[in-house]
Amino acid sequence: MADVIKCRQISKGKESGCALVTNDSISFLGGVDPNTGIVIDKKHELYNECITDKILVIPSGKGSTVGSYVIYQMAKNNTAPRAIICQTAEPIISIGAIISKIPMVDQPDCDIVNLISTGDVVEVNADDSLVLLQ
Repeated sequence: MADVIKCRQISKGKESGCALVTNDSISFLGGVDPNTGIVIDKKHELYNECITDKILVIPSGKGSTVGSYVIYQMAKNNTAPRAIICQTAEPIISIGAIISKIPMVDQPDCDIVNLISTGDVVEVNADDSLVLLQ
């Protein structure tokens, strides 16, 4: 039976896949290559990792408002994550997810960054404000 975590919906939709988890906040502008989906910020925990088609699990976003448009460009390039789970969402990543139609939730009822591990199979059901751990 799957663990069910209640969250807040940021961007509608349902997606499942393998989680990619970080304890570091992420900046999409200058931190992720929108052409490849690879984290290019050398100081980031996920440096050289590809976030394409992953369920990205992050504490929060950071950086310039242009980061929203980087996420949008990633969606157009098919290099975006399948879904985003954020401990505490901020406007940059929230807007990026909404305009890119990437399912996104935040404010989980547990410490999601430490509960989910990279490689775990996760379903984000933003429509019902839930995350399901397989």
